Amino acid sequence: MTSEAEKLIIFDTTLRDGEQSPGISLDASEKLEIAEQLARLNVDYIEAGFPVASPGDFDAVSLIAGKVEGPAIAALSRTHLSDVDRCWDALRHAERARIHVFISTSPVHMESMLRMTPAQVLEATRSGVARAKEHTSDVEFSPQDATRTPLDFMIEVLTAAVEAGANTLNIPDTVGYGIPWDFGALISYVRKNVPGDYIISTHCHNDLGLATANSLAGAQAGARQIEVCVNGLGERAGNAALEEVVMAVKIRPDQFNGMYTQIKTEEIARTSRLVSRLTGYPLQYNKAVVGRNAFAHESGIHQHGVLANKKTYEIIDAESVGQKSSQIVLGKHSGRHAFSDSLEKMGIKVQGDALTAAFARFKELADRKLDITEADLEAIVAEELGIFTTDTFVLEELAVTGGTVGTPTARVVLSTADGKVEATSEGNGMIDAAGKAIQKATNIEASLIGFSVSSVTGGVDALGDVVIQLESNGSKASGKGVSTDVVEASARAYLNAINRIERRRSRNSEGSEGEVGP
Repeated sequence: MTSEAEKLIIFDTTLRDGEQSPGISLDASEKLEIAEQLARLNVDYIEAGFPVASPGDFDAVSLIAGKVEGPAIAALSRTHLSDVDRCWDALRHAERARIHVFISTSPVHMESMLRMTPAQVLEATRSGVARAKEHTSDVEFSPQDATRTPLDFMIEVLTAAVEAGANTLNIPDTVGYGIPWDFGALISYVRKNVPGDYIISTHCHNDLGLATANSLAGAQAGARQIEVCVNGLGERAGNAALEEVVMAVKIRPDQFNGMYTQIKTEEIARTSRLVSRLTGYPLQYNKAVVGRNAFAHESGIHQHGVLANKKTYEIIDAESVGQKSSQIVLGKHSGRHAFSDSLEKMGIKVQGDALTAAFARFKELADRKLDITEADLEAIVAEELGIFTTDTFVLEELAVTGGTVGTPTARVVLSTADGKVEATSEGNGMIDAAGKAIQKATNIEASLIGFSVSSVTGGVDALGDVVIQLESNGSKASGKGVSTDVVEASARAYLNAINRIERRRSRNSEGSEGEVGP
């Protein structure tokens, strides 16, 4: 049984330090939505804001304190007594509340920003922490810019904070100055030289790309609280990423003496998507744990391994963090095994010499084309095997109306082997109306499960590249459309996917499953 002493406390500061990322400004309702998801994620602490910073921040902290259950709610405060009181006013309705008091301790901060002497900083630390202790038994103290603070002075300040009532000492690498082995040594030094009963915390910034590494070094050296942000948000280059810290501890318990977190990791991807959507900060494709490519494989050797056994190239089970399982991405590095597997999933079974010829043709195309679509694969197989695939439905006409007045409508005319068919439909927007009209005209019901649009070219006449994924009776198909009109591109992509679904149905009804070759 794991003891409480081995628990690693996750202190999430997405709503405070994360919101300080340039360009992010969340209102109270958005902050509440994120806080409720953080509660589902099961973080230990939610730092909801900096109440004295603005009336909006005060209101958001107060709203979260009064409504969110589960995690303790924390808020930041300078050592000024009026700040501490204001912080408590915002937190007072929380089931469990923490006041997080801070003051700068590095020479450059004290001289250039605070214009205070070391003696004045010491006195402010004592008075600020003592005032916070009058309001709540849970008080955290941070010496800002700790990694550039002389050790003797930092120990003196931390000791004063503990004597005044702080039970958590946070060591912030405010400017991302730390190096893992040096930062770990700093945590060990604090632990040995500051007497009292307290928990050591880390708060690491990512200016050198080392925030997660420094945080883990701190945990290994004795820290039992890690301050993090979802998706690594935060000032400048950001903070230690919650998802990276949590999964590192989970995947490598051998390196952390049995430490564990209480995070419900299945909620990580959902939390990441919510924060990205509300902050407007997109995730980089190769972001660890939550990025689009985190479980995608293009290299042929990797694809072969993952298809045989996921553990060959994946140390994290995608579903354990709420992500989709392994995604095989076809490209110039893909191998024969992944190529064959992708065809089979499309209902096309190719073997022997036929597979060899189709794979050779695929490699030629992959050298010239960045993204290989299902349509490309079908065309390759058709070309090499003499199978001529034609679209059942061809778009002849599209007319849409929309705007701020009236319901968006669309009319489509499709040509088929039996002639032309026309259909009209309304929708929530012009794209939705066009899709519904196409469903009517083709008599194929499908659910939209994926939609993306990107610019192919630049300028006002840029081409819009739309990719749509549909699901119909358990069959999934993607379609692509390109046009200077994004509605037209969407309609073409939609119809492209419908045609692919229809071709699969035809193959299945013929009982061939597309099987060719010996």
